[in-house]
Amino acid sequence: MIAEWTEKPWNPVTGCTRISSGCLNCYAEYMANGYLKRIGNKRYQNGFHVTLQEDLLDEPLKWKKPQRVFTCSMSDLFHSEIPDEYILRVFSTMGKASQHTFLVLTKRADRLEGIAEHIEWTNNIWMGVTVEEERYAYRIRMLQGTPARHKFVCAEPLLAGLGELNLEGIEWLFVGGESGSGARPMEESWVLELRDQCSAQGVTFTFKQWGGVKRKQNGSLLQGHYYHEMPPVMRS
Repeated sequence: MIAEWTEKPWNPVTGCTRISSGCLNCYAEYMANGYLKRIGNKRYQNGFHVTLQEDLLDEPLKWKKPQRVFTCSMSDLFHSEIPDEYILRVFSTMGKASQHTFLVLTKRADRLEGIAEHIEWTNNIWMGVTVEEERYAYRIRMLQGTPARHKFVCAEPLLAGLGELNLEGIEWLFVGGESGSGARPMEESWVLELRDQCSAQGVTFTFKQWGGVKRKQNGSLLQGHYYHEMPPVMRS
């Protein structure tokens, strides 16, 4: 799946396991165990079990047109079942494919923190963490402690207010409500709190969607405004 903030997915790893509240209605798990497995997609013969797709490691080197690439849209690159050596190989490819901008997103900030010093953080790599509730705000602190050159926060699905955040070193924060069947509601006050904190701390703020069962119909209008900005250095 290609998120609205990227142009192309790249999945040198597929599969994951649930780790926090935001994983309850995981779109990747739903797709892997459902449609993709039913149609016989060879990448999902194992369903949503963590699987290294080594033949895809060099794929971005073949893409000539510069693109924003969502790395591991169907997994979490910092999952405990993925060897350190393999993670470093993925980052090596991203560094070599300098024509592209790569976005890496994790909920496993502790694993990121433990390996970050061994990663070559080139300027085309954006590292992000998901924070869906205030109890996971520690992930931001762990991200801030890494040598990543570009850092962002994904507050999607936003399931509660995140409280007061220190966003030093964070360039971008985007917010979105959960979508699809069983989507949990998001309150406007939670979104406004993040918008105002981003404004005060000089962080680019993006509001992706209200979500819900009728995601497209609900749109992304927030108090009469659309917040679809992206960091200037990331724009194509």
